[in-house]
Amino acid sequence: MVRKPRRVAVMLELEWPYKRHAGIFAGTQKYAQEHGWHSIIDEYAGDTLPAKKKGTDPVSRNGPKGAAQKRGPSPFSPYDGVIARATKTLAERGAKAHVPVVNVWYSSPVFDKLPGVFADFAAIGRMRAEHLLSRGLRRFATLTSTSEHAHRVELAAFRDKLHEAGFSCDSARIPLHVSSTLNQWRKTDQTIAALIEDWEPPIGVYVGMEMHGRLVAQVCQQRGWRVPEDVAIIAGWNEETYCEHLRPTLTSVEVGYERIGYEAARLLDRLMDEKENRKGKTERKPPEHILLPPEGLMVRESTDFVAVDDPLIAAALEFIAANCHLKIGQNDVADAVGMETRTLQRRFRKYLARPIAKQILHARLERAKREVAQTERSMTAISREVGFGPRERMYEVFTRELGVTPSQYRGERQLRRS
Repeated sequence: MVRKPRRVAVMLELEWPYKRHAGIFAGTQKYAQEHGWHSIIDEYAGDTLPAKKKGTDPVSRNGPKGAAQKRGPSPFSPYDGVIARATKTLAERGAKAHVPVVNVWYSSPVFDKLPGVFADFAAIGRMRAEHLLSRGLRRFATLTSTSEHAHRVELAAFRDKLHEAGFSCDSARIPLHVSSTLNQWRKTDQTIAALIEDWEPPIGVYVGMEMHGRLVAQVCQQRGWRVPEDVAIIAGWNEETYCEHLRPTLTSVEVGYERIGYEAARLLDRLMDEKENRKGKTERKPPEHILLPPEGLMVRESTDFVAVDDPLIAAALEFIAANCHLKIGQNDVADAVGMETRTLQRRFRKYLARPIAKQILHARLERAKREVAQTERSMTAISREVGFGPRERMYEVFTRELGVTPSQYRGERQLRRS
């Protein structure tokens, strides 16, 4: 007997033009197409689901006088499952109707009550800190939302990573929606201007949202500070509209929302199978939460430099960044800045605590990580073009430095296909 296509509702606030909405939707639809689902966009799925359990409707008084008669069973749920930015109403209705619900909203008020798939925001916070530390920065600040749970998790991980490296940071909060009113917009601008009074350049700043990052960059420029030389900014979750279309372009983290949508659909499929196998019996167990690592860092102009006091080291680092894909060594770097190799080597160890060769390797690895995570190109082509040469050499470096092979690194960050 051929099973009817599963009817799955998606409740993702798709009117908001953000990747965390549209990207997750795209991932769910990829899985739906592969598995023959019938998807229905229902932004009020919590109200669409029946309010009461099947067969437990209140008694009807429509029979003989004084006789209480049960109504027929409640209508079956119109959905076999729901993927949603889950609300309290949806969680309650889903439980009563025995309809599996998978949550993809990290700040959901029912986060602890439903299974879900989310970005690993702690890993994102650590990634932000590691990137700013790799720029040679020694002073840090953060500017995050007062209400976004993801920002609180990122901030804690960001500060812990800095603490491990021996540094602290100044933290401030601003509203999530800064342009809801004219007064709010003006107040936010004034708040940022007041905050940076205490900053001492060069400084690395983690900003929670891309729009907020733009405001920080604008206030810095009004003050006469350069981005990134005075203030290096890493902001948000790679909404390209804000990151790429004004100067300086903003460094950001690519979360991989399509992957979250795909894995949410995979999880829902499993939950629907389990429900069918239970044949109506309930099973109580803690909700499963799947955390997916970020796809990678999108390095742009707002952090594209290294903060060092020595101008020759700065020039050497610029040369390495621009030429690491070529066959260069420590002598080439020394020749580029007009310094004897042994002297430059001593300066590298003093200012960066690593030799020239290690810096070249690091630059190649960062370029390779972006190519592996964000493209489908062959490992052979990537290894050759980033400067590792033979494919085996890139595998050796990945395994030693990251603890995984390039293929495993790609598999962890790109959309998994069933």
